[in-house]
Amino acid sequence: MTEWAGLGKVFLVLGLGLALVGALLIAADKLPGVGNLFGWFGKLPGDITIRRENFSFYFPIATSVVISIVLTLLLFVFGWVFRR
Repeated sequence: MTEWAGLGKVFLVLGLGLALVGALLIAADKLPGVGNLFGWFGKLPGDITIRRENFSFYFPIATSVVISIVLTLLLFVFGWVFRR
C-alpha cells in the first residue's frame, strides 16, 4: 500500500466517525430527555462570551480543555488495550 492510500483511508475513517457523531447528536436532540444531556456543553465557567448590539464573540476555553482531557484519556485507554 502506498503512503497516500493509507492517508486516504485515515481521512475516510475520520470523516465517517465525524458523520456518525453528528448523526448521534442530531438524534439525541430529537429524543425527549436526552437533548438536555449536553446542555452544559459550551456553557462552562471559563468560556468567554461577548455580546454587543451587532457583534457576538464566543471562545469556549473551558469546554476545549474538558474535551481535550476526555479525548486524551480515551486515546490512552484504546492504545493501552490494543498494545496488549
